[in-house]
Amino acid sequence: MAANVYASATDGGTADAQVLSGAATIDCPDVATELTAVPDRARAEVDRELAGLDAQIAEAYQRLGESADAIRQDPGFAGNAIAGPLKDKRAAVLARIGAAIEKAGGERPQNLDDLAACAVRDSGNAPAPEEGGDGGEQPGDDQGQQNGGDQQNGDGDQQGGQDGQDGQDGQGQDGGDQQGGGNGGQAGNGPVPGDYVSIESVQPDANTPQPSGNASTGTFTSECGVNENGLFNSDNVIAAPGVSNGAHHFHDYIGNQATDAFVSDEELARAETSCEDQRDRSSYYWPVLRLQNGTEERDAQSPGGGIEGNVGEIVTPKDVTLTFVGNPKGKVTAMPRLLRIITGDAKSFVNGPANANASWSCTGFEDRQLKDKYPLCPEGSDVVRTFAFQSCWDGRNIDSANHRTHMAFTDAEGNCPAGFQPVPQLVQRIVYDVDAPSLEDGGKTVPLFAVDSFPEQLHKPITDHGDFINVFEEDLMNEMVDCINEGRTCGAGGDNGGGDGGDNGGGDDGNGGGGGNGGDNGDGGDGDGGGDGDDNGGEQPTATPDDPGQGDGGGDQGGGQDDAGQGGDQGGEDGGEQPTATPDDPGQGDGGGDQGGGQDDAGQGGEDGGQEQPAATGKPADGEATAVPGQPDVKVSDPADAGDRNDATGGADAGDGGNGDGGQAAQVPGSLPELEGGAQAQGAGGSLAETGAQLWPAAIGGVLVIFGFLVLRSVRRNA
Repeated sequence: MAANVYASATDGGTADAQVLSGAATIDCPDVATELTAVPDRARAEVDRELAGLDAQIAEAYQRLGESADAIRQDPGFAGNAIAGPLKDKRAAVLARIGAAIEKAGGERPQNLDDLAACAVRDSGNAPAPEEGGDGGEQPGDDQGQQNGGDQQNGDGDQQGGQDGQDGQDGQGQDGGDQQGGGNGGQAGNGPVPGDYVSIESVQPDANTPQPSGNASTGTFTSECGVNENGLFNSDNVIAAPGVSNGAHHFHDYIGNQATDAFVSDEELARAETSCEDQRDRSSYYWPVLRLQNGTEERDAQSPGGGIEGNVGEIVTPKDVTLTFVGNPKGKVTAMPRLLRIITGDAKSFVNGPANANASWSCTGFEDRQLKDKYPLCPEGSDVVRTFAFQSCWDGRNIDSANHRTHMAFTDAEGNCPAGFQPVPQLVQRIVYDVDAPSLEDGGKTVPLFAVDSFPEQLHKPITDHGDFINVFEEDLMNEMVDCINEGRTCGAGGDNGGGDGGDNGGGDDGNGGGGGNGGDNGDGGDGDGGGDGDDNGGEQPTATPDDPGQGDGGGDQGGGQDDAGQGGDQGGEDGGEQPTATPDDPGQGDGGGDQGGGQDDAGQGGEDGGQEQPAATGKPADGEATAVPGQPDVKVSDPADAGDRNDATGGADAGDGGNGDGGQAAQVPGSLPELEGGAQAQGAGGSLAETGAQLWPAAIGGVLVIFGFLVLRSVRRNA
């Protein structure tokens, strides 16, 4: 058995740490979580200084990766040349933070100076031994997640004690047995084979809050596309406003198309949006998912990208569902405009799991959620990331000094903490068509996949997180609240009968499921939906907090059901309206086919359900058409052109007989559409090309009918 040269690495010290690039990480206290009381006048300066701390860590991590030879020759090099200077730089920043708070009339946080020291510690990403074998037995790997013990040399997922707290299923793989995986990842800093586990080996979750008689059981869905525009940047306007590359990793953006570090509230309010209902200009963003396949994106030599270890092909989501749900104990109140929420912790690998909120699963297995492992999905199943955001608001603030304390989660029974009130809970579900990587060769045959992260976080799945800024117009937010409190299903695919699309016939508003963007009893009214959908096309049960286990729907969507209970005309086969996500089982709505016949403004059922579009691969397409495979350039947002960004609204207008979700033009996973010169953005309701392609047969038929009529009339006159 090969000697373990990493066994001498310690929790805190670095004097004798034998570390190489990918086998070590930099562990610094998270200052932001300690700053719970920053005066408003000091907030901007403090945020800039916090972003500076992150930049210092990134620079130190880069130096760590470049110092492998020096560390081999001198065990104390990491501490003396990396951790020591980093501590001095951090101490200067912390002093400026304390001074800014005091100058603004606040009280300097206690023990602020104690947060300066960092440690270079073993990451668990030890490379495989040169002579082969199973990678060496590492301390702690026999117990894995189950004993919560010191995991430094185990599966590499958490530092001491964290795996036992967070890994609820105990499914951790043998961290020492990397099966020749090496450091893993295209950049050498992760992921590693030990970061993955088969979803079929995970036990289903249990215990969902039981609703009371006053529960708010409705759902409201907003349809905003999948970032087919290719809008990315490495900013974070919530955590680091006014700081370029404040996130140190790339984000996908949907909804508001002006979101970057420099956007103002006024610019957010008037920006373009990719959401079908233009009254939702909210910003939804999350770290991109990449394939570690050797592809060099345009950010390969850029901050936030390859310079900070975020490399490989960016994967465009196959589907994104944005569902707002209620509270099992009471009614919800409206979110305040410009409310900011961060869920999860981008630094949880070194911070610990206290604020972690990652949930990974596979379609068909979404009653099994992973926190600190990426799922290995069986053939035909897709990877799913889910974020169930905090849903308790303090009733006063749209943000807080550490961007957390103004929001809270409910307890196990669904109650908000004292002084907090329930608001609609955003449940964000992102689906990817990616194959299970080949762990036996470290992803060489089938590449590893991982989310972007801060460089020192090593692409661990527990670092996944999501961000949301509420830019709903007031009337739409009120419609959402009424819908949820009244127990209805509204928004995209809902039965609210609102908007210009009519009641749940689907199609005309680009949502396929009906109701769509109008909220409560909008222009469409409660017109009759026409006859029953063909072949089980009727509405299916909607998921609720009590019974969220609604699965993937196959085939084309059938006629939706409107408020009057009438089915839409000519729904496709075996469709049925798909269930909606809930906080406890948010992975709903993965319907396989297209939405059924659209309903026009007069309430008449549209003709025929949309035709199912082919998938980019052999996996189910969820009704989405795919673009021609290619590798266009990354679209990186630029604050200078924030007002000129195209939206991804698209889709057919009310009454046009659009093809609903089935017409969504999703890019092939990994493609990065280039929008230079203002290329047309494809909407979630279908592109113009797709809509035209579906209208041609009807148009040709109409021309032939007219021609026949004219010929018949001419013959009669001649007779």
